[in-house]
Formats: sequence, structure tokens, C-alpha cells
Amino acid sequence: MDKLFTGLTLGKLDLPNRLVMGPMTRSRANDAGEMPALAAEYYSQRASAGLIISEATQVSALGKGYISTPGLHTGEQVAAWRTVTDAVHAAGGRMFAQLVHCGRIGHPSLYESGEAPIGPSAIASGERLFTGAGMVDHPVPREMTPADLERTLGEFVEAARNAIDAGFDGVEVHAANGFLLHQFLSDNTNRRTDAYGGPVENRIRFVVEVIEAVAAAVGPEKVGVRLSPGITFNGMAESDAAAVYPALARALRSTPLAYLHVLEMVTRDITRAIRGEWRGTLLLCAHPTPESFPSTPETGAAAVEEGIADAVVLATAWLANPDLPERIRQGGPYNEADSTTFYGGDHRGYTDYPTLGA
Repeated sequence: MDKLFTGLTLGKLDLPNRLVMGPMTRSRANDAGEMPALAAEYYSQRASAGLIISEATQVSALGKGYISTPGLHTGEQVAAWRTVTDAVHAAGGRMFAQLVHCGRIGHPSLYESGEAPIGPSAIASGERLFTGAGMVDHPVPREMTPADLERTLGEFVEAARNAIDAGFDGVEVHAANGFLLHQFLSDNTNRRTDAYGGPVENRIRFVVEVIEAVAAAVGPEKVGVRLSPGITFNGMAESDAAAVYPALARALRSTPLAYLHVLEMVTRDITRAIRGEWRGTLLLCAHPTPESFPSTPETGAAAVEEGIADAVVLATAWLANPDLPERIRQGGPYNEADSTTFYGGDHRGYTDYPTLGA
């Protein structure tokens, strides 16, 4: 475990340890997508992380996929996030904003326009959305046109610039978990017949274009990317993940990004293949076996020791343990997370977990 407490250079940031707080949706933003004041306390409590990655934050109104989630596409949203990053920095922390477009994982009820969500192809997820008034089916998305592709790429770029204006140290482009960029990668969600569909080199094209555009806008050293090979969340089913992800890593090698962040889903062979193609920093949320959920410091440390990963991404452990690095140093004890308070609500299960000294 000792290696987890050694420093790591990530882009131009010097991390004091290799323990990363993973992105976790908490559903506490208001209807305008603005973070609550309490979020500054929540994130700053966890500033001892080597790096904090924010909850998924939509790049546009049409990029929204869930109620009570934040954005980075209005001035008010930027100002609200600024209070969070100021608090994290005052506590000595570092923070990236995770940028997402949910694509087909959306619903007309989420948008003032009432329009259909968009996706690479007109294929519904088969999943359902909680609206606050009950569950509704995800509709069939509208297949994106060339104009939609150009506009959406621009929205990622603008949101990245807004993130830097909001005080974030960088951004993580979300190309995982069944959201829009992931939908382009997968052969069960992308049935396009143009330059963005079909063979692997076409399906990775839009993802690469978005990442390169964001990197050009804010600097590649301020950009990370999240991937989740083989995940089945949000109706995903990738038949050729073992070919897609090494190809994507290889295509990104010419852009000196801050990191790749891999959410492993019992796909250690793909993780090793990505590592073989990617010469930069690799963050890993390690799940090497079916029994390894949720990820633990031990599974992460083993991956770092083996050289598969450079840093460990943990998620649930950070919810209940704001002082997680110190608890790992001491071998525990650990607070148990209350799953009933994961989404929505007030300070309970958000900012009231005690530290070791409390």
C-alpha cells in the first residue's frame, strides 16, 4: 500500500498521493443545473485526495440525462461551481470536472424545448428514467446529423473552457457508462453508415475529434478521458471491446493528455491492452474479478504495484470517508455508506460523515 502514498505528476499537477476520488452523481443540483452551497463543503472535506473528479456535469441542456444534475453551460452554473473549486483549493486539493453528454439517455421532459434526445443512431436504450413523478421509458433518440456532430463538439469545447473559468484544474471527458461518446464506440448503439459508423476506426472517430478539440482549447495537460470497456450499464453491449479500446488509446497517443481513466468491469485483459498502447498516466478503478465490486484500496494497490495503473480511483469509499487516505494509512476503521442518501436530499449522507478525529 505504500506506493499509494507516493507523489505523481499528472499533466502539470503534482499529486501528493495516488488516491483519486472518482466521479459520483449525487443529484443535489437545482432545476437550473446549479450546484448547492453545500457542495463546497462536501468536496472540500475530501481534498486530501490526490485528485478529485467531479460528478458528471452536462455540457448542454440537451446533454442532460437525469434530474437534479449539474451543468457547465450557463454563467450561473459556472459561478456555482466556482464556490466549490475555491473551497477545494483552499483546503489544498485539486479537482477536474467530468464533462458529459448523455445522448440517448435522456427524455423530452428534461428539456425546455421538449425535443427528443439525440444519439449516433435511432436506437432506444431499453432503460427507464426517474422523473420525480415516476418512471418513464427512454424514447428512441434522433440520429445525429453532421450539424449535430459539429454543434455537440463545440458544446464540449465551450463547457471545458467554462470549467477552467470555474476554477477547475482540468476536465475529464466522459466516454463511458453508456453516454453519448460511449454510444459512438459501441456496435450495439452505433449503426451509422457514414464516416462515424461501421469499422472500429470510424466508431472511435467522433470521440477522438471531441478529445482533440477540448485539448486544443484548454491544453492537453488539463484533459483526461474516462472509458468503461465491456460495461452493460444503460443498455450497452459491446461485441468487440477488445479491439475498440486499444485502438482508441493508440489514436490518442499523439495528444499528451493528463490521463486515461479506465473503469474496469472484469476486463483485465483489455486494461492490459490499453496500458500497452497508452504511454501516459493511467488511472484505474480496479475490478479484476466478479467479487471485486466495489473497488478497494487493496485491489487498486495491487494494480499499481503490477504497473498496470499509476493511480487508484475509488468511489463509494469516498462517500462515507472524507478522510479516506488517512484511514487507509491506519488500516481503518471505515464508515459504511448509507445507500438511501446517495441521490438527492440534504446534508445527511453528504457532509455529515465523521472523520477519524471526530
